[in-house]
Amino acid sequence: MILYLSSYRFGDQAKRLRDLVTGPRHAAVIANALDFATDLTRKEDSVGQAISGLRELGFAANEIDLKLYFGNPEALRYRLEGFGLIWTLGGNSFLLRSAMRQSGLDTFLVAHQESDLVYGGFSAGVVVVTPTLRGIHLVDPPEVVAQAYGADILWDGLSIVPYSIAPHYNSRHPESELIDHVIEYFRSHRMPFKALRDGEVIITGAARSTRNH
Repeated sequence: MILYLSSYRFGDQAKRLRDLVTGPRHAAVIANALDFATDLTRKEDSVGQAISGLRELGFAANEIDLKLYFGNPEALRYRLEGFGLIWTLGGNSFLLRSAMRQSGLDTFLVAHQESDLVYGGFSAGVVVVTPTLRGIHLVDPPEVVAQAYGADILWDGLSIVPYSIAPHYNSRHPESELIDHVIEYFRSHRMPFKALRDGEVIITGAARSTRNH
């Protein structure tokens, strides 16, 4: 599996994302990190922007709502057949992690690490592939998991990469100041991490590991 980990939206390497996908040019858009949103128009706009951007890159794109597969991972695995790219939007990292667990997407991704599948995303979508969500609680409130799903908070990530990620670092983003506190947490707890400015992308997997900006 190839990872395309962006700080914000597609970053500055969108054409690279297009070229990385050697499987079906069909993208599954995951927006469950936004399940806390009360402004449904804003959520729909975020999904629409992602789908439009993917189509401009030559992908067919459809939103996959993980809530429809809670407790039914077999159905999700069947639904994801034929997708060459999974693209995951930002939002609340703890919500996304919980939705991945309850739907079985976490197990699906870990099982496909040796495949040609491309997993990409930004913000919360990249945080979940790290070993832990600790530190991110300083910017993403964990308690929304109980409010949205009635589920327990999960602190473990997927451990697909061996370091934490701090998106929106030193950027013109509303969360950039809070990210400084996240980085302080990582350093004080001696946690390996990478800080990404908006526009920067980490591409790793399939014998390649680069950081582009």
